[in-house]
Amino acid sequence: MFRDLEHESADLEQFKAILSAEIIKALEREGLSVRGAQKRTGIAAADFSRIRNADLARFTVDRLMSILNRLGSLVEVKVRVRPAGTAQRETRA
Repeated sequence: MFRDLEHESADLEQFKAILSAEIIKALEREGLSVRGAQKRTGIAAADFSRIRNADLARFTVDRLMSILNRLGSLVEVKVRVRPAGTAQRETRA
C-alpha cells in the first residue's frame, strides 16, 4: 500500500503497520486495555494508545518487536532481497 502511494520509506512503514496490527491483535486476544498492557509489560499506556491510533512515527521496528515480545509473542522475520525494478514491476502487475 505505501509503495502504491509512493512513500519514500514504504517498506519500513509497511513493516511497522504489520507489527502494530499484531500488537493490537495481542491486546484484543488477551482482553487488555492500554492500562492493563502497561501493567503487564512496563510500557507506557500512551505508547499503546499511539499504536492503536496508528501514530507510529515515534516507534522503531525494534521497539515494536520488543513490545510484541513483552506481550508474549515471538516475532519471526523473513527477508527476501530483489532488485528494486523487479519489486516495482510485480506490484504493478
